[in-house]
Amino acid sequence: MAKTTLVSLAESLGVSRQTISNVINAPHRVKPETRERVEHAIAESGYRPSAAARQLRTRRSMNLGIRMMPVVDGINGSILDRFLHALTEAAQEEGYRLTLFSAATDDDEVRQYEDLLNVADLDGFVLTGTHHGDQRTAWLLENEVPFASFGRPWSDTEDPFTSLHPWVDVDGGAGTEQATRLLIDQGHTAIGFIGWPAGSGAGDDRRDGWRRALQAAGLPADQLDLRVFDGVPAGARAAEQVIAAGATAVVCASDSLALGALSTFRSRYPAPASPDVIGFDDTPVAAAVGLSSIAQPIEDAARHIIRVLAHTLSGDAANGRPDKHLLLTPTLAQRFPHPLAGDGWLA
Repeated sequence: MAKTTLVSLAESLGVSRQTISNVINAPHRVKPETRERVEHAIAESGYRPSAAARQLRTRRSMNLGIRMMPVVDGINGSILDRFLHALTEAAQEEGYRLTLFSAATDDDEVRQYEDLLNVADLDGFVLTGTHHGDQRTAWLLENEVPFASFGRPWSDTEDPFTSLHPWVDVDGGAGTEQATRLLIDQGHTAIGFIGWPAGSGAGDDRRDGWRRALQAAGLPADQLDLRVFDGVPAGARAAEQVIAAGATAVVCASDSLALGALSTFRSRYPAPASPDVIGFDDTPVAAAVGLSSIAQPIEDAARHIIRVLAHTLSGDAANGRPDKHLLLTPTLAQRFPHPLAGDGWLA
């Protein structure tokens, strides 16, 4: 069977090649009934436009860059893996491909921007891991390079919803607030928080949600707030401290910290009738051991990032622009810890 081409498709439908091209690249220019007929024929025939021809028409490479962030451990690294897979699928649906690159620091990442823009002719970038004083966003804005970030701008003085660049983020504070309320409803009155050192935008946001829930219930937070670097051993040690301070439950900024805390809690308390340790990111490990965790809508975030960036690059003013700033709400995956081999619980 002969491969469907732009010419053969146009002839079979009795329309011009330009009409087919407009349906693919500028559908707002085509009458709805014609557009529907052409779209149906494209789907039936399996026609795929030439990437090279599209680049010539649009003067774009249809290629986006994203840095591979360093993975602290294999547990929380799974969230980055999910995001990259979702981003790749979303980009392909919009006709884009991703170029992955590594950089040890933000300075290195900015140097990579310059090199990639000169050598690889990228159309734009997707940023992750935004933080206070992020020089990457400042450089991209100054050099008028299109980009969108997974993570809002963090500032003590500026509203992120007034930011000049598009971003998508997950409301971590809403997630930890929901988790803390669940523990309060179960009767806990001393609930600890194990998070990262101050200065992490995402970490501080998650801590704030825990604190809001305690304040609303009139419960204390003093002596129950632990700040440690991420990791299972750190979570286990921090849990010993919050238990010594009287905590009977704990919310954690990551699943790595929560897995360590779960081990300590099970060594001190018998199996509870309801969750007493809650993590963040809902990793496969959390599901495997029955750890309750806050789940981020990663796929929704990836799709919106690509959608808003593709809209920016296309310059399509006729169709409605996706939300430039989008804050997504996470959900709580409630579970009960599974007995394991050895002493009967996670060690």
